[in-house]
Amino acid sequence: MVQTLSTQVTPFEQALGKPLAKQTITTLQINLGRRCNLSCRHCHVEAGPHRTEELLPEVCEQLLAIIDRFDQIKTVDLTGGAPEMNYGFRPIVEAARSKGKEVIVRSNLTIFFEPGYEDLPDYFAAQQLHIVASLPCYLEDNVDAMRGKGVYDESIRAIQRLNQLGYGRDPNLQLDLVYNPPVPKDTNFSLTPPQAKLQADYSAYLHQHFGIVFNHLFTITNLPIGRTKFHLQHRLLHRPYLQFLASHYNASTVAHLMCRSELSVDYLGNVYDCDFNQMEALPARAPDGKALTLSALLEAGTVDLIAQVATRPYCYGCTAGSGSSCGGSLL
Repeated sequence: MVQTLSTQVTPFEQALGKPLAKQTITTLQINLGRRCNLSCRHCHVEAGPHRTEELLPEVCEQLLAIIDRFDQIKTVDLTGGAPEMNYGFRPIVEAARSKGKEVIVRSNLTIFFEPGYEDLPDYFAAQQLHIVASLPCYLEDNVDAMRGKGVYDESIRAIQRLNQLGYGRDPNLQLDLVYNPPVPKDTNFSLTPPQAKLQADYSAYLHQHFGIVFNHLFTITNLPIGRTKFHLQHRLLHRPYLQFLASHYNASTVAHLMCRSELSVDYLGNVYDCDFNQMEALPARAPDGKALTLSALLEAGTVDLIAQVATRPYCYGCTAGSGSSCGGSLL
């Protein structure tokens, strides 16, 4: 366990004891843009209805080339904002599926009720997309407090529609839900609850009250990035929260960190080790020190140019307790 002082946070690389080595790339995570129909309090992307940043057409073409050329990429993970609202979503989905790759769409579910997006549930099912959907609690008041009034009701109706199409039952139609804890308001910090226990609670409540089924629940720690970081800084909790995460560092999580085998790409074609580094403008670099882009990967003819992952103190959020990733607990 890392010992922290009241005035400082132990550097993450010191906790590791050695550089965090990159492994063979198997996942391509693409942030298609900041456009979203919601403005959630915990959003590390700071997405919302008034954001206009989205994937450039030339970057979309580069992504299609990467997907086509590199069979080692097994999973294409689409996020945002609401990925469905941003340029390139369907072309990338269809290109990846045509190559037999798993496609994950990180959906807020409420997008199904926006004009022009009503066909998304049927499209998801037809393409056999793996849906990872935010539902930060199984209780209405908690969800609406984090994501906006009425979001819980729309989310429930969306999941029921997905269940009707076979999601949660058909092995080819996987539906996973995501739990985020409330953003801390004081120094009474806590780690995310045990994932298996919380999944059982979600499953029992949602099935009893709404007839809902799903495959897995992912518990994800709120990293001090984006709106969460602003919230913590406003309350003078940013450093204490980092200290709390550092004090619960668990070395057993490091082998399973998602950043080691994925590339994160932004809407401009820049490459990062993970979505969190992307939001903090911390680029991935080639061994010569140059910041990587999709153009550089295509020119080099490989997606394995990164020797080690760039780290910062917020990496403790992924390695505290049982760990945290876009796929939930690491242990």
